[in-house]
Parts: sequence; structure tokens; C-alpha cells
Amino acid sequence: MTAILTSASVHDSQAAIALMRLTGERVTYLYDLADAAYCSGVLREVSRQEGHVPLIDHNPRRGEKIEFAPHEAERYQARSQAERVNSLLKDNHGGRHVRVRGAPKVYTHLMFGILVIAAEQILRLLQ
Repeated sequence: MTAILTSASVHDSQAAIALMRLTGERVTYLYDLADAAYCSGVLREVSRQEGHVPLIDHNPRRGEKIEFAPHEAERYQARSQAERVNSLLKDNHGGRHVRVRGAPKVYTHLMFGILVIAAEQILRLLQ
């Protein structure tokens, strides 16, 4: 739905709010799913302000881990789909070793990989 290119020094969680808002402008969605690296009260609050349900895995920095309710855990399982796409992009479609320089070229290189993954999924549906 939405992609932004950042430098390697930017942690994914720093781009999460921008991604939530950009995606919310493009499509209507209900849940923000994220792993424990995104565990932040700020991200949860922004998600709620955007009208979403934040399903962000708890990171037990100090104390014990807070588990999802059963219905939340079931919904959270959808996150594995996003992880599979990330893995496909890195392992099979040039996302791990980018050999071009400059943000526009890198972004184009990665989006061609995403385009191929989308085409493969459409072809699978048609079979």
C-alpha cells in the first residue's frame, strides 16, 4: 500500500507514523499490526487517533510481557504475510544487494521487486 525510502540509520519505528497516515489517506483499514520493535505508547496513541486498532506486540523491557487477547492474537497472525513479502523481496527479488546509487534509483529498484512479487501473486490466484 505504502512505501518510503529512508537511510539505513533510520529505525523502522521512526517511519511508522508517516506510513500509518499515508496509508490511511489511500485506503480504509482497521488494524495496525507491528512487532515488538514498534512497542511504544506514542505509536499506539497515533494509531487510535487515526481510528485504527493497534495490535503491537509488547516488548517486556522491564517487567513481564503482556499477551494479546485470543481474538487479537488471531488477527495479529496476518503480520506473517508482510514478513513473507519482505523475505521474498530480500531473498529473490534484489532487495538484499542493491547495486545502484541515489535514492530515486534505489527506490525504483525496490519497487520493481515489489511489482514482480505482486504479479506472481496475481498469477497464483489465476491458476
